[in-house]
Amino acid sequence: MNLDFTEINQPFSNTIQISGKNYLYFGGTAYLGIPQNKAFINLYVEGIKKFGLNNGTSRSNNIQLGIYKHAEAVAAQRFGSEAALITSSGYLAAQLTVNQLAAFGTVIYAPSTHPALWVENQINHTNKFVDWSIETVELINSSPKKNWVLISNSMNNIMPEIYDFNFLNKVDKDKSIILIVDDSHGIGVNNEGLGAYSALPKLANVENVVVASMAKALGVDAGIVLGSASIIEQLKRTNTFVGASPPAAAGLYAFVYAEEIYQKAIQKLYGNISIFEKGLISKCDYAKNFPAFLFHNTDFANQLLNQQILISSFPYPGTNNLSINRVIISSWHTEDQINMLLSAIS
Repeated sequence: MNLDFTEINQPFSNTIQISGKNYLYFGGTAYLGIPQNKAFINLYVEGIKKFGLNNGTSRSNNIQLGIYKHAEAVAAQRFGSEAALITSSGYLAAQLTVNQLAAFGTVIYAPSTHPALWVENQINHTNKFVDWSIETVELINSSPKKNWVLISNSMNNIMPEIYDFNFLNKVDKDKSIILIVDDSHGIGVNNEGLGAYSALPKLANVENVVVASMAKALGVDAGIVLGSASIIEQLKRTNTFVGASPPAAAGLYAFVYAEEIYQKAIQKLYGNISIFEKGLISKCDYAKNFPAFLFHNTDFANQLLNQQILISSFPYPGTNNLSINRVIISSWHTEDQINMLLSAIS
């Protein structure tokens, strides 16, 4: 019997039931298990009772809910930036940022930069990030141009690889750079949950800006921009920000009061990753404390499916490419479930 996993009608969790059978689920991007975290759900329900289901007004409206500015202040403090801006999606956060800041100087895209950051269609570079960084330093230092905009992901979550931006220390100090980094897969997970912003090099000639979806590890349908107060104020004056409706206030209420929940979840995640790493006997690629594990056996997903285990498996970067097979560990997995996965792999 051929099973269709493309029209699942139940919440994602550590198990999925299809045609009367339970499948262990090791896919998705709910790295901290927030969609099934009862304490977080309780906060969300509190937020709904306090603020209602949604808010269709503009952030420029003369009558506004205070939770939005509160959530932005909390986010800035939590992730180490001077200020923050929150929108209804990560895509919107990225687009309003790049469209506003790209005019500052010559734009350079890093390899595999997410399409949400594209000003227009970009060439998908196939060279490695480290090679690109070397070439970029040489290009900037040898050019008479002074102003540059570098746009990159914070990591390659497919391979996976967390990028090191310390190459910027080698750029001549008379060059001015805006660095825009998409941290959608790292925020809440990498760097003890702090994500990329606080880990970026602090240089006088580099303005760091981080954009991210809050819908992955953080479990909130919203987007965020982290940066200096001047940059955030500039972005808040854009027509895109002024004209767009904000995310549901209830989700941001939960985000504000869930710091302890996030901390417990990330420690659980790191513990689960450690259990999986120690039990692995098959070769795979992974980055320290990041929950994605890339396996190169092309039939890997089918072999696990026969043992009622679902993993992330789809062609990437295009539909004509071979499937990329990844195991995703989450905070919602139990030790027994991880050991069942390890037994199936071995």
